Amino acid sequence: MNKSSKVILGIDPGTTIMGFGIIETNNKKMNLIELNELKLSKIKDHYLRLKLIFERTIELIDKFNPDEIAIEAPFFGKNVQSMLKLGRAQGVAMAAGLSRQIPVTEYSPKKIKMAITGNGNASKEQVAKMLQGLLIIKELPKNLDSTDGLAAAVCHFYNSGNVYTEKKYTGWESFIKNNPTKIN
Repeated sequence: MNKSSKVILGIDPGTTIMGFGIIETNNKKMNLIELNELKLSKIKDHYLRLKLIFERTIELIDKFNPDEIAIEAPFFGKNVQSMLKLGRAQGVAMAAGLSRQIPVTEYSPKKIKMAITGNGNASKEQVAKMLQGLLIIKELPKNLDSTDGLAAAVCHFYNSGNVYTEKKYTGWESFIKNNPTKIN
Protein backbone atom coordinates (compact mmCIF):
# COMPACT_ATOMS: atom_id res chain seq x y z
CA MET A 1 0.00 0.00 0.00
CA ASN A 2 1.41 3.39 -0.93
CA LYS A 3 1.15 6.65 1.01
CA SER A 4 -1.75 8.05 -1.01
CA SER A 5 -3.91 5.05 -0.13
CA LYS A 6 -6.08 4.81 2.94
CA VAL A 7 -8.03 1.99 4.58
CA ILE A 8 -11.45 2.88 6.02
CA LEU A 9 -13.43 0.60 8.32
CA GLY A 10 -17.17 1.30 8.25
CA ILE A 11 -19.37 -0.02 11.04
CA ASP A 12 -23.13 -0.32 11.42
CA PRO A 13 -23.39 -0.98 15.15
CA GLY A 14 -26.12 -3.29 16.33
CA THR A 15 -26.83 -5.51 19.29
CA THR A 16 -28.08 -8.45 17.22
CA ILE A 17 -25.95 -7.89 14.10
CA MET A 18 -22.95 -5.58 13.71
CA GLY A 19 -22.31 -4.99 10.03
CA PHE A 20 -18.96 -3.84 8.71
CA GLY A 21 -17.26 -3.05 5.46
CA ILE A 22 -13.65 -2.19 4.73
CA ILE A 23 -12.45 -0.27 1.70
CA GLU A 24 -9.07 0.81 0.47
CA THR A 25 -9.00 4.16 -1.26
CA ASN A 26 -6.31 5.41 -3.59
CA ASN A 27 -6.81 8.95 -4.83
CA LYS A 28 -10.34 8.86 -6.25
CA LYS A 29 -10.67 5.06 -6.47
CA MET A 30 -12.20 2.64 -3.96
CA ASN A 31 -11.66 -1.10 -3.65
CA LEU A 32 -13.65 -3.44 -1.46
CA ILE A 33 -11.49 -5.36 1.01
CA GLU A 34 -14.05 -6.99 3.32
CA LEU A 35 -17.82 -7.11 3.74
CA ASN A 36 -19.21 -9.09 6.67
CA GLU A 37 -21.18 -9.09 9.89
CA LEU A 38 -20.94 -10.23 13.47
CA LYS A 39 -24.08 -12.12 14.50
CA LEU A 40 -24.94 -11.73 18.15
CA SER A 41 -28.57 -12.88 18.33
CA LYS A 42 -27.76 -16.24 19.98
CA ILE A 43 -26.05 -14.50 22.91
CA LYS A 44 -28.61 -13.61 25.55
CA ASP A 45 -26.44 -11.46 27.86
CA HIS A 46 -26.37 -7.87 26.57
CA TYR A 47 -23.04 -7.14 28.30
CA LEU A 48 -21.43 -10.18 26.69
CA ARG A 49 -22.66 -8.88 23.31
CA LEU A 50 -20.95 -5.54 24.00
CA LYS A 51 -17.73 -7.35 24.94
CA LEU A 52 -17.85 -9.29 21.65
CA ILE A 53 -18.47 -6.09 19.63
CA PHE A 54 -15.40 -4.54 21.26
CA GLU A 55 -13.23 -7.63 20.70
CA ARG A 56 -14.34 -8.11 17.08
CA THR A 57 -13.68 -4.44 16.31
CA ILE A 58 -10.18 -4.78 17.80
CA GLU A 59 -9.61 -7.93 15.67
CA LEU A 60 -10.66 -6.03 12.53
CA ILE A 61 -8.34 -3.15 13.43
CA ASP A 62 -5.42 -5.49 14.08
CA LYS A 63 -6.02 -7.46 10.86
CA PHE A 64 -6.75 -4.63 8.39
CA ASN A 65 -4.96 -1.64 10.00
CA PRO A 66 -7.56 0.98 9.06
CA ASP A 67 -6.46 4.60 8.95
CA GLU A 68 -9.92 5.80 9.91
CA ILE A 69 -13.22 4.44 11.17
CA ALA A 70 -16.65 5.62 10.03
CA ILE A 71 -19.60 4.61 12.14
CA GLU A 72 -23.33 4.99 11.68
CA ALA A 73 -24.90 7.00 14.50
CA PRO A 74 -28.01 5.45 16.06
CA PHE A 75 -31.18 6.93 14.62
CA PHE A 76 -33.76 8.35 16.98
CA GLY A 77 -36.63 5.98 16.92
CA LYS A 78 -39.30 3.98 18.46
CA ASN A 79 -38.04 2.48 21.67
CA VAL A 80 -35.87 4.17 24.31
CA GLN A 81 -34.44 0.82 25.48
CA SER A 82 -33.32 -0.13 21.97
CA MET A 83 -31.80 3.34 21.53
CA LEU A 84 -29.80 2.83 24.72
CA LYS A 85 -28.61 -0.59 23.56
CA LEU A 86 -27.63 0.75 20.12
CA GLY A 87 -25.80 3.67 21.72
CA ARG A 88 -23.84 1.24 23.87
CA ALA A 89 -22.97 -0.90 20.84
CA GLN A 90 -21.78 2.21 19.01
CA GLY A 91 -19.84 3.33 22.07
CA VAL A 92 -17.87 0.12 22.47
CA ALA A 93 -17.04 0.06 18.73
CA MET A 94 -15.85 3.67 19.01
CA ALA A 95 -13.86 2.85 22.16
CA ALA A 96 -12.11 0.01 20.32
CA GLY A 97 -10.97 2.40 17.59
CA LEU A 98 -9.98 5.12 20.01
CA SER A 99 -8.01 2.61 22.11
CA ARG A 100 -5.88 2.02 18.98
CA GLN A 101 -5.56 5.77 18.28
CA ILE A 102 -7.67 5.56 15.11
CA PRO A 103 -9.81 8.61 14.27
CA VAL A 104 -13.54 7.84 14.45
CA THR A 105 -16.19 9.83 12.58
CA GLU A 106 -19.90 9.22 12.97
CA TYR A 107 -22.55 9.91 10.35
CA SER A 108 -26.32 9.98 10.61
CA PRO A 109 -28.19 7.33 8.60
CA LYS A 110 -29.70 10.10 6.45
CA LYS A 111 -26.27 11.55 5.61
CA ILE A 112 -24.96 8.08 4.66
CA LYS A 113 -27.97 7.36 2.44
CA MET A 114 -27.63 10.79 0.82
CA ALA A 115 -23.92 10.22 0.11
CA ILE A 116 -24.52 6.82 -1.49
CA THR A 117 -27.81 7.27 -3.36
CA GLY A 118 -28.47 11.01 -3.44
CA ASN A 119 -31.63 10.37 -1.39
CA GLY A 120 -31.57 10.67 2.40
CA ASN A 121 -34.70 8.52 2.62
CA ALA A 122 -33.40 5.64 0.47
CA SER A 123 -34.13 2.08 1.59
CA LYS A 124 -31.45 -0.36 2.77
CA GLU A 125 -31.99 -2.23 -0.51
CA GLN A 126 -31.39 0.89 -2.62
CA VAL A 127 -28.18 1.64 -0.71
CA ALA A 128 -27.00 -1.97 -1.11
CA LYS A 129 -27.74 -1.97 -4.87
CA MET A 130 -25.83 1.28 -5.36
CA LEU A 131 -22.84 -0.11 -3.44
CA GLN A 132 -23.03 -3.32 -5.46
CA GLY A 133 -22.56 -1.31 -8.66
CA LEU A 134 -19.91 1.02 -7.22
CA LEU A 135 -17.69 -1.68 -5.76
CA ILE A 136 -18.54 -4.56 -8.10
CA ILE A 137 -19.98 -6.85 -5.43
CA LYS A 138 -20.98 -10.12 -7.11
CA GLU A 139 -23.65 -11.12 -4.62
CA LEU A 140 -25.26 -9.03 -1.91
CA PRO A 141 -25.51 -10.59 1.57
CA LYS A 142 -28.88 -11.77 2.88
CA ASN A 143 -28.77 -9.32 5.78
CA LEU A 144 -27.99 -5.79 4.73
CA ASP A 145 -26.25 -4.79 7.97
CA SER A 146 -22.87 -5.41 6.35
CA THR A 147 -23.73 -3.15 3.39
CA ASP A 148 -24.85 -0.50 5.92
CA GLY A 149 -21.38 -0.68 7.48
CA LEU A 150 -19.81 -0.49 4.04
CA ALA A 151 -22.02 2.52 3.25
CA ALA A 152 -20.57 4.34 6.28
CA ALA A 153 -17.03 3.75 4.94
CA VAL A 154 -17.97 4.95 1.44
CA CYS A 155 -19.77 7.99 2.88
CA HIS A 156 -16.60 8.83 4.82
CA PHE A 157 -14.51 8.51 1.66
CA TYR A 158 -16.87 10.86 -0.19
CA ASN A 159 -16.72 13.35 2.70
CA SER A 160 -12.93 13.19 3.17
CA GLY A 161 -11.45 16.65 3.15
CA ASN A 162 -14.83 18.26 3.71
CA VAL A 163 -15.38 20.26 6.84
CA TYR A 164 -18.95 19.01 7.07
CA THR A 165 -18.45 15.62 8.72
CA GLU A 166 -20.75 15.32 11.68
CA LYS A 167 -18.58 14.39 14.66
CA LYS A 168 -14.94 13.37 14.60
CA TYR A 169 -12.83 12.12 17.48
CA THR A 170 -9.09 11.52 17.33
CA GLY A 171 -8.71 10.15 20.85
CA TRP A 172 -10.20 10.21 24.31
CA GLU A 173 -9.09 13.82 24.92
CA SER A 174 -10.88 14.93 21.75
CA PHE A 175 -14.02 13.01 22.73
CA ILE A 176 -14.04 14.52 26.25
CA LYS A 177 -13.39 18.03 24.91
CA ASN A 178 -16.30 17.72 22.45
CA ASN A 179 -18.66 16.08 24.98
CA PRO A 180 -18.18 17.84 28.34
CA THR A 181 -21.74 17.04 29.42
CA LYS A 182 -21.12 13.29 29.15
CA ILE A 183 -18.44 13.42 31.86
CA ASN A 184 -19.54 13.35 35.51
